[in-house]
Amino acid sequence: MDRFRAMRTFIAVAEAGSLSAAARNLGQPLANVSRLLSQLESQIGAPLIERTTRRMALTDAGRDYLQACRQAFEMLDSAENRIAGQAEDLSGEIAVTAPVSFGRLHVLPIITEYLSAYPRIDTRLLLMDRIVDLVEEDIDVAIRVGELPDSGLLAKRVGTLKLVACASPDFLERSGPISAPAGLADLDCVTFIGMTGQNRWIFKSKRYGRKTVRVRQRLSVNTAETAVAAAIAGVGITRVLSYQAEAAIQSGQLKPILERFEDTEIPVHLVYRPTRSNNPRVREFVRLATERLRAHTGR
Repeated sequence: MDRFRAMRTFIAVAEAGSLSAAARNLGQPLANVSRLLSQLESQIGAPLIERTTRRMALTDAGRDYLQACRQAFEMLDSAENRIAGQAEDLSGEIAVTAPVSFGRLHVLPIITEYLSAYPRIDTRLLLMDRIVDLVEEDIDVAIRVGELPDSGLLAKRVGTLKLVACASPDFLERSGPISAPAGLADLDCVTFIGMTGQNRWIFKSKRYGRKTVRVRQRLSVNTAETAVAAAIAGVGITRVLSYQAEAAIQSGQLKPILERFEDTEIPVHLVYRPTRSNNPRVREFVRLATERLRAHTGR
């Protein structure tokens, strides 16, 4: 067994969420992926992944081993770059896209650090609250929030976020206590066009299960920042990703509501094209971004 190949295959399976998706991402037959994973588990002497007909999940050993594999390859890549002098020789342009608020808060600092480390690299950053076609827009790396559809792109999970419903203290004083999602039905809401289920909010939690409510769209906007600003102004209740309202909540301009009904994690991925995966500029950016984003998004 090629140990390194098996380890990379295991990482691909863990990040893709299924054997079939990993096989597509790797450009390998499904049988090869399954065989390598089984050989690796035999070598280690412990199951890494629990498989059923409906889902796949890492075991405790699998989570520990995944972290160890990632650290090992990151150390190897870093050492190879230093030895080969690649870090000093990196030049050219890299193009990155991310959601507007997330990009401004979390991706721009990464790019600033990246540009400082590699003065011969130029970067094009496209911040948009929509899915950008990487081929059409000639993008190297995308930061995507939410579940990923099957595609020919490579993906690396770097963390998780949550949705949060919130409103200004003045609005909540007028509306009175809101104890359950159903209580939103008769209240003014600020909806965000970029969020799936714009006028139907679905709350999901381990304790209370799935709760769906049709909300009254007093104002509908096309950016999360505008939705947050409108909520601060007292127009209504809004529901955005946690990082989008974080500053307003910390400052007391907004208060979160119904938190116990909403604890489902939303994945954050780095996505890039297979044809760009061996590009040294892309590899180094993905390595740095993975490390920094995991520090900010709880992985």
